[in-house]
Amino acid sequence: MNRARLSTREECVAADARDALAHFRDRFDLPEGIVYLDGNSLGVLPKAAPARASQVIHQEWGTDLIGSWNTHHWFDLPVRIGAKIADLVGGTAGACVATDTTSLNVFKALGAALDIQRQDHPERRVIISERENFPTDLYMIEGMIRTLDKGYELRLIDDEHPLEEALGTDVAVVLLTQVNYRTGRLWDLAAETARIQASGALAIWDLCHSVGAVPIGLDAANADFAVGCTYKYLNGGPGSPAFVWVADRHVNRAWQPLSGWWGHDRPFEMAVGYEPSQGIRRYLTGTQPMISLATMEVGIDLALEVDEEALRAKSLELTSLFIDLVEERIPHHPLTLITPREHAERGSHVSLRHPEGYAVMQALIANGIVGDYREPEVLRFGITPLYLGYADVWDAVETLRRVLDEELWRAPEFQSRGAVT
Repeated sequence: MNRARLSTREECVAADARDALAHFRDRFDLPEGIVYLDGNSLGVLPKAAPARASQVIHQEWGTDLIGSWNTHHWFDLPVRIGAKIADLVGGTAGACVATDTTSLNVFKALGAALDIQRQDHPERRVIISERENFPTDLYMIEGMIRTLDKGYELRLIDDEHPLEEALGTDVAVVLLTQVNYRTGRLWDLAAETARIQASGALAIWDLCHSVGAVPIGLDAANADFAVGCTYKYLNGGPGSPAFVWVADRHVNRAWQPLSGWWGHDRPFEMAVGYEPSQGIRRYLTGTQPMISLATMEVGIDLALEVDEEALRAKSLELTSLFIDLVEERIPHHPLTLITPREHAERGSHVSLRHPEGYAVMQALIANGIVGDYREPEVLRFGITPLYLGYADVWDAVETLRRVLDEELWRAPEFQSRGAVT
């Protein structure tokens, strides 16, 4: 795609007509009259999901009742879906299970990694993460440290204190998010995994803002652990279960700390003592949400149909077009790009700072362009290539220009903040 030629909306429409991925748009239930640029926070509804939900609710639950644990294989669903996610993240040599939330899976992976290090290198007591990481990851690390109470500490990295300077013989685990939730900056997962492991530490990757949008390649990177959610680019539905992936060499070594009955080797013996299951089932904790898992699988199956390199290419074309159009068509407003321009350093969303970012975003939403806002002052625009096109990007930038030129954001109704921003 020669983006330099996309200088009018008509040219963007023509580009959509040539797009080999455009047909996937018809697989989603997109509301009329909006351009949805918030798939990096909550993906849209796959058209097949309501029928699957109805099947689970009316037939499997409503008619077959408790027998569905066996007849519809509910008990195995987290592992079966996890195997599909492992395929998506290039981790079939390891093992994955769909379960719980990202926060809980961070705690599990962190506990397991620290358990391995306590066996091999008990003197290593430092956990590294990013100052700009999504807060729940940092909170879970803090909770783990308080639980252990054995001299562990959190060491934060940033531009002034980079990873290579923070690594040392005292570091046990490094927890990084592949695509930063605020800026869209992309880590080189393979290179940084190698750097971390060369120092003697283990790596945990948070894939929440990359799975379904960026090729990951966990096996190729020799990764240790990974976690992620399914309700963003995988379109699994609000609060759909997350996942945890573990390299084969670690699966049976470590004891993850949330040792619930679903992770027991023989759960229906109702034994008093805990014996972890062999394999990835040990990363399960309690009874799983069958309706959410079943509807989530629809989005995952859809993602598995897509060539990840073609998806990545379109993502880069759309995000580059967005950046170029903002700079060409809105040059006289205080918009600051905080997303990297370099393709190798960018995920699938574009973030701009504006002094009145919250109000500007509310005005955009009121005018049919749905993105979201993050502190401080950040307008965040998620680009989901499966259901967005070039004309959508044009319309979003044109509406942003109008909101700023006409100062629509100054309206009183755009100044008041809701509980969720």
